[in-house]
Amino acid sequence: MSMIIKFDEQAQIDSVQGALALRPQIEEIVNKICAEGYKNICWLGIGGTWASCLQAEVHMKEMSSLNFFVENAAEYIATGNNKIGEGTIVIISSVTGSTIEMVDGVKKAQAAGAKVFGFIDKETAALAEMVDYCISYPANEQLKFFMVADCFMKNAGEFEDYDAFYAELDQYLAKGLVEVEKAADEFGKAYAERHCEDPIHYFVGAGNHYGATYSYAMCYWEEQHWIRTKSIHSAEFFHGMLEIVDKNTAVTVFVGEDSQRRLSERVVAFLPKVCANYEVIDTKDYAIEGISEKYRGHISHLVMHAVTNRIDAHVERINCHPMPIRRYYRQFDY
Repeated sequence: MSMIIKFDEQAQIDSVQGALALRPQIEEIVNKICAEGYKNICWLGIGGTWASCLQAEVHMKEMSSLNFFVENAAEYIATGNNKIGEGTIVIISSVTGSTIEMVDGVKKAQAAGAKVFGFIDKETAALAEMVDYCISYPANEQLKFFMVADCFMKNAGEFEDYDAFYAELDQYLAKGLVEVEKAADEFGKAYAERHCEDPIHYFVGAGNHYGATYSYAMCYWEEQHWIRTKSIHSAEFFHGMLEIVDKNTAVTVFVGEDSQRRLSERVVAFLPKVCANYEVIDTKDYAIEGISEKYRGHISHLVMHAVTNRIDAHVERINCHPMPIRRYYRQFDY
């Protein structure tokens, strides 16, 4: 195998392992919240963090009867939400701690009586001081959110496999994800070569992959690669989008392993009838040694992210556009 570009295996392992090591801190906070009692849980985000909230929502919806919901921070600031008040636990994530919608959303929620549990990567940010409970650790947002959700569900008696599940993740997940990246690199290179100049690319996904589908289209291809995209839920593909697909339309279907897998499989079965430019990324094609089959659905969004990491590295190289460079985002006031 040739050298894999933009890939530091040990750093990747350390990053995921470090995130998993946050679990005792997460449990301490969630146990305290549960002991004191709470009314509901609000996952609050904007842009990519809102996408991660959508993934946590689907994960909990499949497993839990707890009272929880997702709120877009900008919409919340504009419209409010009477569900947020005394007894609400608002869960957020922010890399910089300076995104204005998140800062103002937290202020509004706290003024209504809610308490805020924040993952603020930059521990010196003002937002880190504002939240009621704070954990600072970079990256791994989806994993951190799922650990919080799982702990709440465990405390509610809804996740009997919690200890067994995390015993496997602690031992096998970090190494397993770097092996996925290695296995996906040649595919990622070929995919990037085929699609790096697409005039528009459609991404389709479902379940705990839909938030990632939206995020990948918006945060990665539009914001970081400057390639026009559209994201759509697999369940909605057959209500509009199918009519604009022809033989040349660039479409990628993300197929995960949770309960909504069949929704994406239906799209995959349809596309060959009308399209000659589609791609299918199925997490089942990537093994992770040591992870039980029954837990694959809980982590398949992480497997998919490992695959798309390789696509991004090669699109970046081919298009000679470093992903951190933005035209407008945070470049001036708007």
